[in-house]
Amino acid sequence: MAQARADINAGRMPEAESTLRGYLKTHAPTAEAHFLLGYVLFREKSAKESLAEFTSGAVLQRPSAADLKVVASDYVMLGDYGDADKWFTAVVVEKPDDADAWYLLGRTKFNENNFQASVTCFERSLTLRPRHIESENNLGLALMQVNETDKAEAAFRKAIAWQGSSPTDAQPFLNLGTLMEGQGKVDQALPYLEKAALLAPENPKIHEELAQAYAAEQKLSQAQTELEHAVKLAPDTSSLHFKLGQIYRKEGKQDQAAHEFAICAQLNSTHSSAETPNPPR
Repeated sequence: MAQARADINAGRMPEAESTLRGYLKTHAPTAEAHFLLGYVLFREKSAKESLAEFTSGAVLQRPSAADLKVVASDYVMLGDYGDADKWFTAVVVEKPDDADAWYLLGRTKFNENNFQASVTCFERSLTLRPRHIESENNLGLALMQVNETDKAEAAFRKAIAWQGSSPTDAQPFLNLGTLMEGQGKVDQALPYLEKAALLAPENPKIHEELAQAYAAEQKLSQAQTELEHAVKLAPDTSSLHFKLGQIYRKEGKQDQAAHEFAICAQLNSTHSSAETPNPPR
């Protein structure tokens, strides 16, 4: 068990998994071994196997709040937000001062479209962990959903300001730029979207939003470049091909436009994603 913990602390998850499976084969099963293996499998993104280990361990011993947080995160990975909500809620009941659990519960409530509850969770997380950029940024997103746009803008601005002169998190820049663009303030949105693209050049959602802003300013060649980049990053997203086709058509590039519309139709027929990925932090 000590070796498994050492491997986990060093980030050697495959080695830890092998050690724990060997231990469970040669020793009487213990809750600790099952819970540790469940955590390792979660880290390896094997959510169903992870849950099976926590279930086995729970027969022997009640899981701790930390264990339940991993269980809830497994359900998030599986897209089962109802069960994730149940277990994150259990964690904050047991550990009401766990800022991270409140943040994760807020994210879960958001995915359940329970936006007002999400606002409450993020506010609680920020009370416990002030100046946490991700909580403030997600608070802004939740406030947008309850039509508190002024408060949402203030939250995004805080999340940007807290990063100082050397920001690393592109999401608040993306979200503030998108909010301003939606309000018709494209000239004000562009600097934030351009900064987001510099910080996260591999995020196709940012390039999509930046292209939309450029198109609104009739900067079609720049919009084309951004959408071409987005398509390279997310080639199975049909909406990106459609938008690129529209730009080509506006530029008089009919053959290229037709090619993109054909790809879009083919992807839609195979039920590929129409929503551009935006990897959250």
